[in-house]
Amino acid sequence: MSKVLMPIAEGFEEAEAVIMIDVLRRSGFEVTTLGTQEKKLVRGAHNITIEVDTIDDDAFNGEYDLVLLPGGMPGSLVLKNDPRLTSMLIKQVESGKHVGAICAAPIALEEAGVLNGQDCTSYPGFKDQLLTAFYLEDRVVDSGLVLTSRGPGTAFEFALYIVEKFKGEKVAEEQAHKLLVKDF
Repeated sequence: MSKVLMPIAEGFEEAEAVIMIDVLRRSGFEVTTLGTQEKKLVRGAHNITIEVDTIDDDAFNGEYDLVLLPGGMPGSLVLKNDPRLTSMLIKQVESGKHVGAICAAPIALEEAGVLNGQDCTSYPGFKDQLLTAFYLEDRVVDSGLVLTSRGPGTAFEFALYIVEKFKGEKVAEEQAHKLLVKDF
């Protein structure tokens, strides 16, 4: 089973977080949501509140196949400015494990230095903050250990791409069919 950690901060993009959590869990991933601000109930950018699995700082030191960041504002800024997350993202890539971010959240990858020389994408308004990367306008970008996507409208594609990368094309196609995702 692939283990995924999703750090979530106040002001996260609800659609991205919930779609990615749901698709990955349906596909057999063990997804742990981590509240980064010591609150189990975290309010999103559009006033939808979710309850995270843990607020324990020890989660930042866990072993994960993927650390996956939802976008949204100001949630992405909170993630970017969290030194625990920055350290974790660096260790994750240095140990040959994956990191991923969607929408505005690639700014946290930039802060950690893991985008340096990598292909990436983001929500268009954050392109100018990703100065060390090679910016692409593709809906999903795979740069080896660094996975990025554009925004709420690409959340299903991004999640299914992750499923395909970790579990194979057959599992991703089965989930896309069950979810009625067109053209996967």
